[in-house]
Formats: sequence, C-alpha cells, structure tokens
Amino acid sequence: QVQLVESGGGLVQPGGSLRLSCAASGSIFSIDAMAWYRQAPGKQRELVARIISRGSTNYKDSVKGRFTISRDNAKNTVYLQMNSLNVEDTAVYYCYARQVGVTYWGQGTQVTVSS
Repeated sequence: QVQLVESGGGLVQPGGSLRLSCAASGSIFSIDAMAWYRQAPGKQRELVARIISRGSTNYKDSVKGRFTISRDNAKNTVYLQMNSLNVEDTAVYYCYARQVGVTYWGQGTQVTVSS
C-alpha cells in the first residue's frame, strides 16, 4: 500500500504561483510513475503532469511552460511548481502514483485562482 498526502493548495491571484507537494509513504518501492491530475467542477479529471522513474516528464498542453513537475527521491516527494496561474487552473489537484500496475490517489488539494 502507498499513501499519498498533498499539500500546498490555496487561493492565489491570476498571474501568481503555487507549489504543490505530494509525500509518498508506505510500500513505495517500485513506484514507476507519479503524476498530478486535476478536476474542475463539472469536468472530468485530467492529467496535468507526469514524471516516470527515469525522470522523463510530460505535460498537458495548456500548462507547458508554466508548470514544472519534479521529485525529491530522498524525501519521497513529488512537487508541482505552478507559475502564471489563471482562472482556468482552478480545480482540485490530485497526486497519483502507479506501482506495478496498481494506482493510488491522494485526497486532493484545492487550488483557486481568483482576483
């Protein structure tokens, strides 16, 4: 079992920045991918950014150049640095981990972009 705990969400003005953190604990060996998803009200959950075990990353087109996913293996933590936020980025952001075909989700953290 893997437990994921997100933090770092909040209210920010358009153009601002936030950094989300996702701390993994439990049986974290063989986690081969971690990612951030988000879900806005009335919309489906969507992939925002993913990082695989070798460090390769990929991003949703609308966040490329603004968001950066990274990881600190020593802390078993994945980060999502979000810059130049706009109102369309408002959503609950979920951390995701995949381990030998099994997926895990965090509880989510709210990001609200509003003036």
